Amino acid sequence: MEGRKEWYVLHTYSGYENKVKENIDLRKESMDMEDNIFRVEVPEEEVTEVKDGERTSKVEKTFPGYVLVEMIMSDDAWFVVRNTPGVTGFVGSHGAGSKPAPLLEEEVEAILGDRPMKPAPVELDVAVGDYVDIVDGPFANFSGQIEEISQETQRLKVVLEMMGRETVTELDFAQVRPTNV
Repeated sequence: MEGRKEWYVLHTYSGYENKVKENIDLRKESMDMEDNIFRVEVPEEEVTEVKDGERTSKVEKTFPGYVLVEMIMSDDAWFVVRNTPGVTGFVGSHGAGSKPAPLLEEEVEAILGDRPMKPAPVELDVAVGDYVDIVDGPFANFSGQIEEISQETQRLKVVLEMMGRETVTELDFAQVRPTNV
């Protein structure tokens, strides 16, 4: 073994990231490279969207067209990974025969860290009793009075008047804006 275990970034054909991961995992076994090629990761994150008042979650690739591989950079390991179908090259290598630069530990932690990436909190300067206009969801274009606020979950309960009756609905901060009275 020549060096130490480090992370490298591979450029792949877009949409082939998972296939490249699968191919490298198969090739490292069939070519007896398990002592040089360790983990292969496709960076992904769960994304929550609010569309028409419905919350949906889906997994999206954080860096489409890229795959991370943890390996000990040797001539053999470099050859096996570089010649995997779908791999167009290593990021950070200059020229056909040059070896790439590994990622820094901080970069690996930022990309693969166990901390789930949270959306940036929405700033909403309101208090219980204030009125808000609803801008998204099934109650869009309605206004209501805030009954309860949860900064932790970024949600609030709003009392609406619909057809002569009061209705309480729970909304995300991003679905409302303060009413300009």
